[in-house]
Amino acid sequence: MSWFERALAVIPGGVNSPVRAFGAVGGEPFFTESASGAYVIDTEGNRYIDWIQSWGAIIAGHANPVVVAAVQAAAARGTSYGTPTTAEVRLAEMICERVDSVEKVRLVSSGTEAAMTAVRLARGATQRSLIVKFAGCYHGHLDSLLVAAGSGLATFGLPGSAGVTPGTVADTIVVAYNDTAALQSLFAERGQEIAAVLVEPIAANMGLVAPQEGFLEIIRECCDEYETICVFDEVITGFRVARGGAQELFGIDADLTIMGKVVGGGLPLAAVGGRADIMDNLSPLGAVYQAGTLSGNPLATAAGIATLELLDAAAYATLDETAEHLADSLADAFESAGVATQVTRAGTLVGMFFSDAPIENYEQAQQADHGRYARWFHSMLAQGVYVAPSGYETMFPGLCHTNDIIEATTTAARTAAID
Repeated sequence: MSWFERALAVIPGGVNSPVRAFGAVGGEPFFTESASGAYVIDTEGNRYIDWIQSWGAIIAGHANPVVVAAVQAAAARGTSYGTPTTAEVRLAEMICERVDSVEKVRLVSSGTEAAMTAVRLARGATQRSLIVKFAGCYHGHLDSLLVAAGSGLATFGLPGSAGVTPGTVADTIVVAYNDTAALQSLFAERGQEIAAVLVEPIAANMGLVAPQEGFLEIIRECCDEYETICVFDEVITGFRVARGGAQELFGIDADLTIMGKVVGGGLPLAAVGGRADIMDNLSPLGAVYQAGTLSGNPLATAAGIATLELLDAAAYATLDETAEHLADSLADAFESAGVATQVTRAGTLVGMFFSDAPIENYEQAQQADHGRYARWFHSMLAQGVYVAPSGYETMFPGLCHTNDIIEATTTAARTAAID
């Protein structure tokens, strides 16, 4: 009996996060035994170049010795205390120092929990109900934000989720990503009712879609005019596309920022941070309740601190060069194969669509050839290269991806495109 068959007997769908099931591409997922640097090794001993890197949570390579040593040292002192720790304070200080708009931080355990906290905080601070999000942007599996979400829901073609009541999403309004006219019209009509606008500053859950010029600026202007809270979901972009995240990259400050993945160094940790006057609405200071037994636990904070300390100016220069090299090489490989693709790059993130036309929003992303992507995925896997098992995901170049790895990847990509 395979590991997947065993998993199906005891875990719904055999996986603990839906996209891992290969539902969008077909076949059975492999089970990872270990990972090191740019590679994952499955239970059969096969080694794959890994461009997922724990869906972006790993930036310095799997089992980075500095991060591993920090976690081991923390574990030797105890894994959870239920009391404040100095590491929580140190990590919060590092976040505030790096992200100009963040004055205070609340540590949590997942991106979904951070998004939930941001929504509740925005509503509590403004005493308004409406939340605006953009089609194809994924903010975790929070009930009110699953409407027109990307990532796993996009992968499986689901409009939302069973178990989410109409009343739960009644106060959520969805606008097309990059549609500034629709956003401005909505604010003109209902701006006084809108508590917050949530946006991925670089959309990375409908494939990789960059913001058009002026899009983020218009969001900021609308929020300023109507005293609405501007929330940047930087679970993916935070500490990856720049030292200060997408806000540094684009020169725009959010009121609240959702962070995850890189900030936890590969362990379960996320955060919501922002202006002190908003953050102080959280309990125990304010009336907006939020709590978590394992929030800011010693292992995750140790991994987060070690990871952020590795990310200096030289590291970001390397990441930028790696992403540019990968994107250019992939574009050349597809062109030489005579296959129409859109290779997208935003900062240190890289994506691709099998499409004749540029992709600017979720509707266009849905029109890409996802059947061809599935065939390409399996050919890549057979050649020892692991990319996302869904055309709605992104590639995560890291510090461990060398020029030789990029060359091997693009050689495989050209062959897979022709297959």
